[in-house]
Amino acid sequence: MKQFFKFVLATIVGITVVFIIGVVILLGIIGVASSDSAVEVDSNSVLHIKLTNPINERTPNNPLASLGFLGIDGDKAIGLNDILASIKKAKTDDNIKGIFLDESYMMSGQATTEEIRNALIDFKRSKKFVIAYSEIYTQGFYYLASVADKVYINPKGIFEFRGFSSEVTFLKGALDKLGIEAQIIKVGTFKSAVEPLVLTKMSDANRLQVTSYLGSMYDYFLTGIGKSRNINKDSLFNYANSGRIQEPEDALKYKLVDGLKYKDEILSDLKQRTGVKEKNDLASVELSDYVKSVAKTSTDPKEVSSSNRVAIIYASGEIAGGDGNDNSIGSETISKALRKVRMDDKVKAVVLRINSPGGSSLASDVIWREVMLTKKVKPIIVSMGDVAASGGYYIACAADSIIAEPNTITGSIGIFAVLPNMQKLFNDKLGITFDGVKTGKFADLGDVSRPLSAEEKALLQKSVNRGYDDFTKAVANGRGKTQEYINSIGQGRVWTGTQALQNGLVDRLGNINDAVKSAAKKANIKDYKLVSYPEQKSFLNKFGEGLSAEVKAHFVKAELGDNYRYYEQIQGVTKMMRTPQARMTYDIVIK
Repeated sequence: MKQFFKFVLATIVGITVVFIIGVVILLGIIGVASSDSAVEVDSNSVLHIKLTNPINERTPNNPLASLGFLGIDGDKAIGLNDILASIKKAKTDDNIKGIFLDESYMMSGQATTEEIRNALIDFKRSKKFVIAYSEIYTQGFYYLASVADKVYINPKGIFEFRGFSSEVTFLKGALDKLGIEAQIIKVGTFKSAVEPLVLTKMSDANRLQVTSYLGSMYDYFLTGIGKSRNINKDSLFNYANSGRIQEPEDALKYKLVDGLKYKDEILSDLKQRTGVKEKNDLASVELSDYVKSVAKTSTDPKEVSSSNRVAIIYASGEIAGGDGNDNSIGSETISKALRKVRMDDKVKAVVLRINSPGGSSLASDVIWREVMLTKKVKPIIVSMGDVAASGGYYIACAADSIIAEPNTITGSIGIFAVLPNMQKLFNDKLGITFDGVKTGKFADLGDVSRPLSAEEKALLQKSVNRGYDDFTKAVANGRGKTQEYINSIGQGRVWTGTQALQNGLVDRLGNINDAVKSAAKKANIKDYKLVSYPEQKSFLNKFGEGLSAEVKAHFVKAELGDNYRYYEQIQGVTKMMRTPQARMTYDIVIK
């Protein structure tokens, strides 16, 4: 027995020592990764931009990202904030002679792509070059690349140019097979978020609105390419509609690209443009490295000396109660951020950056209240990203002004609730039955083992109606419209930024920089620092709470590939079956 205890004690001590050594090594790695000095950029360099990862609003605060920790290759997980800052810095950096846009997947929404595209257009005003090359041009990357001085494609490459399509996955058939009925309580003819649960195809109303906003986005897409390439928009439409662009030679024939070249020819071209001899290596800096250089320097000396601040509050992801993170909006976290900037005398104005399909109507209302209170104290301007719909619009409507990209998805003013009836699944499929007692008629309201009664449906409908009334009233007050008018453009209908400008849901079209300038102007300040909220959690903070979920999501994505969005949709269905929702339950995927 004595030997046993010695063995156990030795094992415990050994494990403890190994753990301590592991922690020390991890802290050492983090220290080294965190202490990256500014990258030295050689003269006559090319900024190499290759966007192959999803683009979030902000770069994750993870010093181990570039090390591929736990099998996650995060070296290019760069946020929109740092991409825009890098392009802006490169414009005035004497060591940067041009930008090389290399093959990119553009795993981003239309508005995010638009922001980067506009940054490249601004970069070109410096008279520096932008060269684009790819073996495969998706429509998203070609839209970005079309602003380049020269656009090249591999002679054997693939050029996609066929128009937009949007697809919805319907789950009703699967639910029927499982014996699950989705009981829907909603307000809004166009509130199509619940359709995948109760229909097998799009309703007429939903088809109408999707046709409308998809057409608006496609028109803007063609207009932008036409302007950059000096091609008539109608001609571009005909090229796509007739399937005329099938091979790289077709893209060259119709002037969508400037040449068919292999990668070695592109590198030779870049060497000539930067004055490098053919036998020497091209001087280039990766975007992921250049970001570090930008972070260590100030782009505007006035920002350093100014005590005035403009706060940017990032609200990205689904809206829910409690704390959030970089990819989800927690009502508590965003509310704290709004209260903090509201009470900070150094903060003269606020930009609320929203990229959200909505979520919990209650959590949305909590954030809306804080926006209202902030507006009474100092200017608050909303900048909309890829999507600011339903609850995402709810938290925006109280601001002084709303700025959206032309291809932002917004609106979807409506409320719904979903309660599953799983009686057939339990009784017929699994052979499970339930019985019990209750002290009141509605004591077991929400029980998923049986269908709702008529009275219960009436109670839930009353609650949802009230939520919609509160929503439309908030929008009417915020936008200076009548509630009747908001109801007429509400009903869950989705709009693009261009359409929302026409119907009064937004004030102007523009990007996040326009929102910052607008906020500063309204606060009557010229020199100011930009500060970001909520504060991003460090790697060590994440390690104990959300890292395991991050790792799990990474490997699920790797396994499922493009099918990951179906997995996300099913997860979303389970989430929305809890509380009344002001959200779009499926992502708008444009192919």
